[in-house]
Amino acid sequence: MKPVGAITRGTTNPNRLRRVDNYIAYRCGALLTGTAAPLVIDLGYGATPVTAVELRGRLAAAVRPDVTVVGLEIDPVRVAAALPYADPPRLEFRRGGFELAGLSPVVVRAFNVLRQYEEDGVAAAWRQMTGTGALLVEGTCDELGRIATWAVVEAGVPSTLTLSARLPVLEHPSVFAERLPKALIHHNVPGHPVHELLSALGRAWDTEATPFGPRQRWLATVRRLRAEGRAVLDGPARWRLGELTVPWPVQP
Repeated sequence: MKPVGAITRGTTNPNRLRRVDNYIAYRCGALLTGTAAPLVIDLGYGATPVTAVELRGRLAAAVRPDVTVVGLEIDPVRVAAALPYADPPRLEFRRGGFELAGLSPVVVRAFNVLRQYEEDGVAAAWRQMTGTGALLVEGTCDELGRIATWAVVEAGVPSTLTLSARLPVLEHPSVFAERLPKALIHHNVPGHPVHELLSALGRAWDTEATPFGPRQRWLATVRRLRAEGRAVLDGPARWRLGELTVPWPVQP
């Protein structure tokens, strides 16, 4: 099966995807424990396989020890470089792209991949990656993983958007703008729902300045958004991690 997609830059760092890995364990734990074959695909793991290795370790510890992670890359050189890190049958590396190498995973993580594509190709990639019933977590982050955003996509349709930050280094929620998923980043302009969301988040952050530290400020910010009538999902346990999850912002 010929891989579908293009070779991306492949930059990565250890612990870069820790925030989204922990979210996957939380959001997808029931899906993985409720299946006989808990397969997760790490699509486009990059020049080194470290984030796939970490994903397998985190899910094994937090969800179930027999979870299988398959890292897919289009570049055969990257696949060959990753093979020494494989631990069959629970951690493998293969050549593949949006077609998922013919596999039928429960969950797909695709991070810092679609950001390097044109926006008009995103919907088709979403449909292909979820075509066998997988839940897709697709997003982007900065080089150290301190600022990240991601979408949860089912059957090709995004359902939620999550903004996640390491709170001690969060200067202002406006930094999320440059790390939005590809499907949203060009729509952060007045009149669009994602712009309204980030503007409201910034205003709430400015209003809730406090001497008690960034975590308390973030909690107060999220509570203010909810009090203003915005749909805010999950609860304080996730908010304390620096997360904000909302329904996917769509144009009315």
